Amino acid sequence: MSGDARLWCDRLVRGLGRHEFDLYALSRTRHQEDEGWLPLPPHVSRVRTAPLWTADEDGVTYGRRARRRFAESYGEFVGVLCAGTAADGTDGAGGTYGGDGATGPGDAGGPRVVPDSLADRFGNALRGLAELARDEGGLAGALRSDTALRALERACRAPGALGTAREARVPDLLAVAAHLERALRPLSLDWYGDDGLGAADLCHATAGGPAALAGLLAGHFSGVPLLVTEYGVQLRSHYLATGPDAAAPAVRALLAAFHGRLAAEVYRRAAIITPGNAHARRWQERCGAERARIRTVHPGMEAARFTEVGEAPDRAEPDTLVWVGRIEPAKDLVSLLHAFAEVRKEEPKARLRVVGAPAGPEGEAYLGHCRALAAQLFPDEAEGVHAVGDNPVSFEEVGGPEAPTLADAYASAAVVVLSSVVEGFPVGLVEAMFCGRATVSTDVGAVVEAIGGTGLVVPPRNPRALAEACVALLRDPERRERLGAAARARALELFTVEQNIAAFHSIYLEIVSHCPVRRVVLGQAGEPLPFAVPAEAHVPGRWTRPTARVAHRAVPGWALGTALRPTPVRAAPRTATEGAL
Repeated sequence: MSGDARLWCDRLVRGLGRHEFDLYALSRTRHQEDEGWLPLPPHVSRVRTAPLWTADEDGVTYGRRARRRFAESYGEFVGVLCAGTAADGTDGAGGTYGGDGATGPGDAGGPRVVPDSLADRFGNALRGLAELARDEGGLAGALRSDTALRALERACRAPGALGTAREARVPDLLAVAAHLERALRPLSLDWYGDDGLGAADLCHATAGGPAALAGLLAGHFSGVPLLVTEYGVQLRSHYLATGPDAAAPAVRALLAAFHGRLAAEVYRRAAIITPGNAHARRWQERCGAERARIRTVHPGMEAARFTEVGEAPDRAEPDTLVWVGRIEPAKDLVSLLHAFAEVRKEEPKARLRVVGAPAGPEGEAYLGHCRALAAQLFPDEAEGVHAVGDNPVSFEEVGGPEAPTLADAYASAAVVVLSSVVEGFPVGLVEAMFCGRATVSTDVGAVVEAIGGTGLVVPPRNPRALAEACVALLRDPERRERLGAAARARALELFTVEQNIAAFHSIYLEIVSHCPVRRVVLGQAGEPLPFAVPAEAHVPGRWTRPTARVAHRAVPGWALGTALRPTPVRAAPRTATEGAL
């Protein structure tokens, strides 16, 4: 994994020293593998990796019976994807979600829940392919075969198929088949025996979607319970990545159906689902996740590096606005620059610092556009004819002379601004809260949930409202100080690493205590080792009346994530972590 997810997982593993972990990782690109490994703590027993970005021929030649099994399972699998009642809308295309600019299939309310019959068919077909891969040694060749392509074409042309799917041409079918082959590669891994995930007590998926497939199989083959954590909903990310300009309508419809139904299957099989915020939770519920099995666990962030700034609010420059983040179109710096032009009319001494690095080639182009716009809106100003002009907008990166550290960037801010039109959990906003800074932000994603009542919130894509909020705080230092202090107190209460680790420790024990442990751990002399596995609250059968139900029951786990299993050394369970790199 990479970015904030990588840091979160590393902090979680290091913080839960009472558990033993096995790490299973799927990499999406060679670059992720070339980044290298973080030093591992002693309670990590094993690390296993598999690339999703490449797949060699498995050398498996199917016999007649195996070919028939594949044709049946894969035909059913793609038949569900092409069915007219899609998990994500009637035709798998179009629609708008909420107020954060995320677009995808379905109505304005979001993705629709998969009907039970289709959900059962999808799950059965997926398990059939997994069992075939286990019995025959792999699926790679079969998924790239003409048989798979013909099955997909028949499903698209079948009566009642999606309208957009019926319009699929050969290039569209090839693109969809290639995507499915890549996404289903975890089915061919050798991770699921008693020497791997099958020996775990808990599988913790650090992401949903295809990254959870290995955990789904661990639940199917060995009954390992599943915990799914999503700080960014994979289905939403897919919708954002495959817009009208990214793929043909037929490709978008079929891939949206696949990812929607896979998300529903993951949520249906999970023992507990832990979104990072209410925004992600709403997506999960719309995809079929049961409310009773959802626990919101906010991301844990290092507060210590911001302590010095947070305890010294007087370091702020009274006329300075600061924006921090990755530079890309979704951050809507264009609106921020236009808003700052209005701010300058009211507060001529105001300055704007944009601190961040561009996100890839698209970010580089966007940064160039923003620089040109800033030069147009704010010609270099000089106090006299012999003085050198100075633009009130600066573009900087952390590590430069003006911002040696991230904390230094926030330290100069009288007000920290967020102008995004799309946002998941606003990490930069929480960092500003740790620094005790007042904030002005757009109402997208989990912004309101994060800041509570400790900052000003305006509609996205509204430069005038953004400017008015910034001017209000620049003119009122006492209000800035009051909001900053409240923001810091809220961040220290809700968003620290410590609270995140404590929450997951409790959830681990809750899941394991409700699921029967079938193994007996033996000591060195061969005798059963007492207290080697966690105590169980699972009691099979009925309680007192024939109509009574057990309060908690084990739910088969299907996920890629953290697995817990007993250890002969500790009374606490052993933990193995899996996830997408």
